Amino acid sequence: MKILLVDGTIFGRKTGVLLEQVQQYIQAFNPSLELEILYFSKLQHQILDGSPLNDDMKKMIQKFEEADAYIFASPIFQASIPGVLKNAFDMIPPKAMRYKPAAIIGNGGTYQHHLVLENQLRPILDYFRCLVTPNYVYTHADHFDKDNKIIEEDVHNRLRELARVFVQYCEMTKTLSKQPVDIQ
Repeated sequence: MKILLVDGTIFGRKTGVLLEQVQQYIQAFNPSLELEILYFSKLQHQILDGSPLNDDMKKMIQKFEEADAYIFASPIFQASIPGVLKNAFDMIPPKAMRYKPAAIIGNGGTYQHHLVLENQLRPILDYFRCLVTPNYVYTHADHFDKDNKIIEEDVHNRLRELARVFVQYCEMTKTLSKQPVDIQ
């Protein structure tokens, strides 16, 4: 089973650090899962404007289509998800993530921004009909040291729990057909 961990920003390291940590926890629960972190910072992004897509955007779309499940990590900028993440979602075919497990991790500069994950990111994943885990993890800059190492044990516990539930979602959906039953 292919799991795509998406670092939904081109700035900073905290979301990448969170994904790297949850990747370790997922591997501890199920070492047979194939995990890949997609760092948006390593891609040449373009705005979806109708022009032909560059090779990086084509590869990104292919990774989303081929994945069986997703972990999305997003910083919160100006009380919203980054434009580069929303732009990526705009490129993904509507049925590419249908009935596939997904989990959400976020990081922000204020404690109040945790609701951005619930009010902005989750509805996008619901539109794609992802099977989103009920638990998400939101972190604050205070949870990291100056080298972006996670220093808060509670964050580790919440990431571990997110990984546990996510792995169970992956197991539960192995036999679920991803093909829609569209009546027209």
